Amino acid sequence: MIVHFIAIGGSAMHNLAIALHKKGFIVSGSDDVLFEPSVSRLAGQGILPAAQGWYPEKVTADIDAIILGMHARVDNPELLKAQHLGLKIYSYPEYIYEQSKNKIRVVVGGSHGKTTITSMILHALKCAKRDFDYLVGAQLAGFDTMVRLTNDAPVIVIEGDEYLASPIDRRPKFHLYKANIAVLSGIAWDHINVFPTFENYTEQFSLFLDTIQPGGTVIYSETDHVLKAVVTENKSEIKKVPYHLPQFEIDNGITQIIYSGNKYALQVFGQHNLLNIEAAKLICLELGIIEADFYSYITTFTGAARRLEVLAKTETGNIYKDFAHSPSKLTATINAVKTQFPNRKLIALIELHTFSSLNKNFLSEYAGTMDMADEAIVFIDEHTFKQKNIEPYPVEILKQAFAKNDMLVFNKTDNLLTFLENVDLHNTNLLLMSSGNFGGLNLNVLTQKLLKKAAQI
Repeated sequence: MIVHFIAIGGSAMHNLAIALHKKGFIVSGSDDVLFEPSVSRLAGQGILPAAQGWYPEKVTADIDAIILGMHARVDNPELLKAQHLGLKIYSYPEYIYEQSKNKIRVVVGGSHGKTTITSMILHALKCAKRDFDYLVGAQLAGFDTMVRLTNDAPVIVIEGDEYLASPIDRRPKFHLYKANIAVLSGIAWDHINVFPTFENYTEQFSLFLDTIQPGGTVIYSETDHVLKAVVTENKSEIKKVPYHLPQFEIDNGITQIIYSGNKYALQVFGQHNLLNIEAAKLICLELGIIEADFYSYITTFTGAARRLEVLAKTETGNIYKDFAHSPSKLTATINAVKTQFPNRKLIALIELHTFSSLNKNFLSEYAGTMDMADEAIVFIDEHTFKQKNIEPYPVEILKQAFAKNDMLVFNKTDNLLTFLENVDLHNTNLLLMSSGNFGGLNLNVLTQKLLKKAAQI
């Protein structure tokens, strides 16, 4: 098979390119912007484009499939050439389906927890020495790439994003996988540039249920009332399995699940992670792993990348970095840290970086999300408004939206850094949350400064 990637540098795209290359496909690609780690990974496999940019001459009649990334535009010259030649054009989720038609397809969807639940399932399957393929949205410890596609693995576990499949395919990605077994973790409005109303966003999950194959299974969180209503009202011929919090206890900062008289100490914490574990467990039960084995495996799970990642620990304080950016993720992450360490002060910082989070009409969704933080800080890089063509708004609008008048707001990286460098980690946890990079802030340097300061006190 000869395949060509338009916008090969994306996180999922370059990993899919590598997976197909390893499968023996002839792979080529183009992109106008290439960053690490995709550059090194593609180069390591010998499939890095020789130069950045779009080259229609690369698109020839002998190509079996064009795989189109979301980064490309509808007027992309390579796309136009492929359409002119009548080549078969796939989005990457479409092509994942094409490569997994004969496998059991497990699709993990929902507004939050997708990467973590998928990671937990992969961890358990690996511990059980099962053969499986996968697509996950983050680089995981112990896995070379974010995508694996083979001829022989009987199962594929797919993180099912609800964002659009490609510039010419406006369907949500998770609709295209045609799941046999599915997870839905919850529904919380996101991607308002694509789904302008909550009702429109919610409808995508109902439509997803219709794509589950007849006789299939959906595992869903019954703690989410919106999701529960969507699943209950759906008429698809599928099995519906709810999940909820397991029995657990927190002892000296360690969360333990209690099952069948035994205690399983976890390396992750927070009620959202306990719910994620139960979702992963039910999937693994469907795949033939028994509960006691699953709980044993999950004790060695250290977390998905950028999810409550520990940057530093002292005797009395920790520094965490987390990917949280949407209201539901923000609430879950803050509550997890405060519940795990109730006697420590919690300083929580969120960078508003995505289109949805910066939209003035969406800001009210953040009301109350930082209430459990002892000090709440919002950062918006002053350049982000310009980059996203959004009109800046005053601090008062942010405080009103978050319903937190004592909240601190920064829009310059230097000012934010000055504040953070003066944080005292004594009996304090610092939680840094963003899907961006805090305007280029070097968190490793900041962490070392704070540790040095803590050691001197």
